[in-house]
Amino acid sequence: MTTKRQLTDDEQRAWRAYIAMQHTLSRHLQQHMQREFGLSGSDFEILVTLSEADGRRMRAADLGAATQWEKSRLSHHLTRMAARGLIRREPGEGRYPDIVLTDTGLATLQECAPVNAARVRELFVDVVGPDRLETLRGIADDVVAAVEEHRNTDCPLPR
Repeated sequence: MTTKRQLTDDEQRAWRAYIAMQHTLSRHLQQHMQREFGLSGSDFEILVTLSEADGRRMRAADLGAATQWEKSRLSHHLTRMAARGLIRREPGEGRYPDIVLTDTGLATLQECAPVNAARVRELFVDVVGPDRLETLRGIADDVVAAVEEHRNTDCPLPR
């Protein structure tokens, strides 16, 4: 394990600013999605993930891996989405069902995605600007790679 070190005051301020930005922006976007389209952020994540999959379908286990959700959380959420007609379960190969994006789910996504994208542009992309956006993308890629490296080496959490 890495030597435990306290964060400096500057590091602490940067970390807290990042958390505040991420939390505030994420909550704000989710509140709009809920109010305007009746979708939670989790609903949107599932709809987007399925819309990008071959045939708009994925094995439940693969969907869980893509979203990094625990099996029980995914199962309960998919049950609620199926009841609303956004997705359906179909028999798949092996023991896991396929999760399929329905026409209703796709139509819902096609209605809300452009509105969400415009809001992301207004509140994030345009605020950050092209130069800082490229820097941020590089930073995000590096952080994700560091987390993946940690998961694959000395992380005690189950995969």
